[in-house]
Amino acid sequence: MKELTQQELHNLAMNIVGRQLEAEGFEFMGVNSKPGKNPQFVCLREKVLHFIVVRPVAHPHDPKVFDETLMQKVRDHALKFEARTYYAGVGLYNAEDRNAPVYLNENYLVEYAGLIEIM
Repeated sequence: MKELTQQELHNLAMNIVGRQLEAEGFEFMGVNSKPGKNPQFVCLREKVLHFIVVRPVAHPHDPKVFDETLMQKVRDHALKFEARTYYAGVGLYNAEDRNAPVYLNENYLVEYAGLIEIM
């Protein structure tokens, strides 16, 4: 059993959020899959720019809780472009034991409540 790396967990979270954005009619202007670079998605929808920060979240942390300092920094940057800012936390858990890591080719659970707008 191979444990997923932080980059692999990040890519999985981005795929989950990316599919939702696509389904909701967002047009991708930029995608950044490096975990330390923000935002991960810059999208256009209805002529409005959107900055979206994606984070994979492990048990026992709540995927709806975000780093307020980071998100304020991203929001301040987004305002220069008249963009809206969102946080997308994706809980990724081992399906057998939430305390265990997520393994390659093993079942996992997803907890994702959608985009949280940063005002």
